[in-house]
Amino acid sequence: MFLDYFALGVLVFTVVTLFYAVIAIHDIPHIIAKKRNHPHQDAIHIAGWVSLFTLHVIWPFLFIWASLYREDRGWGIKPDGKLAEEVEANAEIARLQARIAELEAQPLEKEKA
Repeated sequence: MFLDYFALGVLVFTVVTLFYAVIAIHDIPHIIAKKRNHPHQDAIHIAGWVSLFTLHVIWPFLFIWASLYREDRGWGIKPDGKLAEEVEANAEIARLQARIAELEAQPLEKEKA
């Protein structure tokens, strides 16, 4: 009699553990995306929940999608990890900041003279 209840307890424990393990596994791409500050975090999270209904068929694609982006190098399209427009924009911002610093320094020179 005791072994019947023990076997039932082991069975229930196994089913509950597997249920929570499947739910925890589906969330791994979202955790990766969140850690990497991925721009599509919410979409990856929702797609992870959808993957539960597709028996995790799309889960490997979500894992790849979450792993491709890194905040320091972006999508890795160029060797330096930045797109051409982004490099040009950063150079323009640097030129404008240097010009602002130059203009702010001019009135101080006039006041001293």
